Amino acid sequence: MPRPLGELEDAVMTRVWKWNRPVTVREVLEDLQQERSIAYTTVMTVLDNLHQKGWVRREAEGRAYRYEAVSTRAAYAAALMNDAWSQSDNPAAALVAFFGMMSPEQREALRDAVRMVQGPETPAAETPASENPTGNPADENPAATEGDVGR
Repeated sequence: MPRPLGELEDAVMTRVWKWNRPVTVREVLEDLQQERSIAYTTVMTVLDNLHQKGWVRREAEGRAYRYEAVSTRAAYAAALMNDAWSQSDNPAAALVAFFGMMSPEQREALRDAVRMVQGPETPAAETPASENPTGNPADENPAATEGDVGR
């Protein structure tokens, strides 16, 4: 499981993910300099560290490298969520608490994601997916708390 990215690592990876193509240190530097004062060697070191950690791959181009993301931001976020969830001594309660923190838009996105993972719609005789596609109490009662699990 990957450790969360540091603040500067995240700023660099945000650009690599956003641009979705191989990038140079110079390109990242110039974009970062619009927000902060930062040295070329600092960006080079961060990209080298990200390469060593397996976040980016690099290919030589002349005397420099082009860096490209190994996975997506979505995969990174999913890995962080999975790690946090797997560390809970009560995963169901952790999910209920997490769902309770979600906005209505986030819960709808969750329902959409569950439908995508489950595949085709369920037969008409079964409960419609729109009623509670995850089967989690938090979808029925977003204000459910950890103590509500199992009641």
